[in-house]
Amino acid sequence: MTDPTSGAALRGAVDLSALRNRPATPPAGQEAPAAPGGSVPSLVMDVTDDTFAQVLELSRTVPVVIDLWAEWCGPCKQLSPVLERVVTELGGRLVLAKVDVDANPQLSQAFRAQSIPMVVALVAGQPVPMFTGAVPEQQVREVFAQLLQLAAQNGVTGTVSVSEDAAAEAPEPVEPPLPPLHAEAFEAIEAGDYPRAIAAYEKALTENPRDADARAGLGQVRLLDRVQGADLQAARAAAAAAPTDVEAQFAVADLDIAGGHVDDAFDRLLDLFAQLPSDQRAPVRERLLELFALVGDADPRVTHARARLASLLF
Repeated sequence: MTDPTSGAALRGAVDLSALRNRPATPPAGQEAPAAPGGSVPSLVMDVTDDTFAQVLELSRTVPVVIDLWAEWCGPCKQLSPVLERVVTELGGRLVLAKVDVDANPQLSQAFRAQSIPMVVALVAGQPVPMFTGAVPEQQVREVFAQLLQLAAQNGVTGTVSVSEDAAAEAPEPVEPPLPPLHAEAFEAIEAGDYPRAIAAYEKALTENPRDADARAGLGQVRLLDRVQGADLQAARAAAAAAPTDVEAQFAVADLDIAGGHVDDAFDRLLDLFAQLPSDQRAPVRERLLELFALVGDADPRVTHARARLASLLF
């Protein structure tokens, strides 16, 4: 997980210029997602390529948390309610902007959303990296607290309220219940009990091998379990000292994936695969296939890495 408060300077290597320069008026018939300062229609809003300029402007008043998700993404369905609950409890000190990456390719490309769920923030119009994957609620609260500290350091200390008309008209959201094993996994993730979440997802897949949400959730939570409490600097030092130590290289690759450094993780494991004798390669291949599924088969980085793996195999 990225620490958004390591220094008061804002950072984030994403280019929002094209979206920043879009007209501020939403398409006909679509309500503006936010009014800078004062009140907003909701503290949780759906944002599109066309309306994102207004969110950028709002971020000069309060930090805006961006939830990049997709309908097919199981872990997204676990994380989004947590984000909404925490933002709502903060009472207008943060706003949550939800972005469907499939319907909004420009935002997906701008934020380099190669693995979802992905959470970033905007402070004074500048991007701040947060975290990827479904994380426990306590970690969400800690990161949001750090974000508010960073915002204050950069002069963004306002609050917004929900307009009375919007609050009166908005119906209570009805969320479809999760399947029992998915709900058990979600509860375990919130409690930080990753082994129990893994067991629940594995059982769900035993019952229905075609359960794509369970498969995606299993990959995410296995990664969370492996990187929990890991020290990146210590892991890198151990890997550098033992270039062919499979577990040492796995540890750094997992941390790179969790931090969004996908190419670095793939290159590390492919280099390791190339160095090992043929009878020792199977675990590396299996870990690569697991990470490919986690990032997504349609991702060009996965396509490139698969091609290199095939060349090493044959």
